[in-house]
Amino acid sequence: MSDVAIHPIVSPWGRFGLYTFFIDAEQPAIVDTGIASSPAEGMAPALEKLGRRLEDVRWILLTHGHIDHIGGAHALWEATGRTAQVVIHEADAPLLRTRQAHVDDYLTGRGQYLNDPEGAAHVTAAAEAVISGEMEPTMLVRGGETLALGGGVEISVHSIPGHTPGSVAYVVEGQNSVFVGDAVQVHGAANGFPGYTDPDAYRDSLAYLRETIRPEKLYLGHPYRRADGTPYGVELDRDQAAEALRESVDIEGGVRGAAHRCLCHGPATTDSVYSPFEPVATDLGYTGDPTLEPSPFFTTLHGYRTQYQHRESTKES
Repeated sequence: MSDVAIHPIVSPWGRFGLYTFFIDAEQPAIVDTGIASSPAEGMAPALEKLGRRLEDVRWILLTHGHIDHIGGAHALWEATGRTAQVVIHEADAPLLRTRQAHVDDYLTGRGQYLNDPEGAAHVTAAAEAVISGEMEPTMLVRGGETLALGGGVEISVHSIPGHTPGSVAYVVEGQNSVFVGDAVQVHGAANGFPGYTDPDAYRDSLAYLRETIRPEKLYLGHPYRRADGTPYGVELDRDQAAEALRESVDIEGGVRGAAHRCLCHGPATTDSVYSPFEPVATDLGYTGDPTLEPSPFFTTLHGYRTQYQHRESTKES
């Protein structure tokens, strides 16, 4: 069997583009769905050029539960006549089921550091605006499943937590094309800082992708950036994939070291916009705005702080 064709599709979102991927199999699949407007404004015209329609899609494969990846899922599912299988990891499924889960995620994580009394209201408004509908997934996965798209095309599902608890990789078997959503951060996207909720899991997942999966093609959810700020794009060949994975591991190591030094000295509340992690920003030379959503600076540092506190409490007990 020859390789199945894969087409990146960009959908507009303000000054950014959101990426989804069309797998042109016998049972066509869309990987990630952008926001509520993406199926009509991005996917439909792109598929028309390929001689396909939204109605043809039989699989909606979600790499994780963030709004810019699941926001268009309900609208796309409706466009298929509710016939497509909507697939997500069970750990991120609450983010598909209810908009409130996104607000709760904000309040228990980065919201603790942003000092924005209207923060929860802003997240609520964003979820209302860009999530096309709350829905129950038609298929929950944990990793280890194989999805048959017809004509001999099979996709294996791999759990790669870190960016979110339910991040997954979808691998087109035989050609080793790998879709990872936001699970490979390199130096972050336009914000210039990598974002992940569980640092240990993120590092382990990067190792799994490097040493076990070893992608021939790597498809990223956004054009993540190198150390010099230049973007990779979203479709990486084998050498670029290896470089991005290696650099992601190196960057995580640098952030881990800076976070550990800060936490060991005891993070202090200051007037800095980076408080209580100002030493981390200084150590890494990070000058980006940590208040811009989705605020990867605070998301990531909260992850290190949580793990550090857990280890310290385990020592005491």
